[in-house]
Amino acid sequence: MLAQDRQRSSPSGSESAVGRQRLDWQTDGGDWPNREASRFVRAAGLNWHVQIAGTGPDLLLLHGTGAATHSWGGVLPRLAQQYRVIAPDLPGHGFTDGVGPSGLSLTGMSTRLKGLIETLGAAPQLGVGHSAGAAILARMSLDRLADLSDIISLNGAFVPLFGAAGLVMPTLARVVANVPFLADVLAWRGAERTAVERLLASTGSHIAPQGIALYQRLFSSRQHVAAALGMMAQWDLPGLWRDLPGLDCRLHLVATSGDLTIPATQAYDVAARVGPHADVVMLRGLGHLAHEEAPDLLADRVLSLLRGAS
Repeated sequence: MLAQDRQRSSPSGSESAVGRQRLDWQTDGGDWPNREASRFVRAAGLNWHVQIAGTGPDLLLLHGTGAATHSWGGVLPRLAQQYRVIAPDLPGHGFTDGVGPSGLSLTGMSTRLKGLIETLGAAPQLGVGHSAGAAILARMSLDRLADLSDIISLNGAFVPLFGAAGLVMPTLARVVANVPFLADVLAWRGAERTAVERLLASTGSHIAPQGIALYQRLFSSRQHVAAALGMMAQWDLPGLWRDLPGLDCRLHLVATSGDLTIPATQAYDVAARVGPHADVVMLRGLGHLAHEEAPDLLADRVLSLLRGAS
């Protein structure tokens, strides 16, 4: 059921801003980017925060691990000039309800998103995803959970670690995610601006102070931090890599040369894995959060690719 009151608060405790359980829409959403497009929707067992704007063909817009709809702040209005953009906070992220570990896997998130899309009466054929968001879109297409003709990946996270690192890192992520007090500790640290600045700089991106403040707010939420850790623990990239040759929609891989999180050269590996209906667009001088550094440039590039897809 679609909630009619867009100002409704999502459930919250009375915790202080440092290390609190989750964000509250009334107190934390007042200056949220594109707030006028926000609503709360009950679907697939969750209360979702989703932003919907524009008219035209449906376009599903997915953020990456540890981010939220705020990351599309400058991109969404541009896309909404030509499309009906549907941009949710992923489960456990931002203002959307949390889920158990299985719900944070690629398959779990894809299935929940299918429920959201159906509740909204939407039928997106176009998807734009950043980092893990691009992997979710690919999983949805492969599993026939969405009838996508085109996916645009912005620094998409598709390539698993191989060798010893591929064995150690997923296990380490699961151990970290299952330490009960770790999300509390990280949320406490996430409330410190200098810690957030260092984390964002490690992606190769330099974003505006307002964006840093929004990430600081997100990282002060134990639910948000736990969801990001849980995604890393549950992420089945080897399975996605195995299945990528079966992707039958067009995949446009936008990569940035300054990305310190996902090497830009991986885009060419993914394109070769998918086949002739994949292509690569390389952008210079931007990092992993390119859509936050240069939203107009990224929106122009996405719209250009979408025009070519129609």
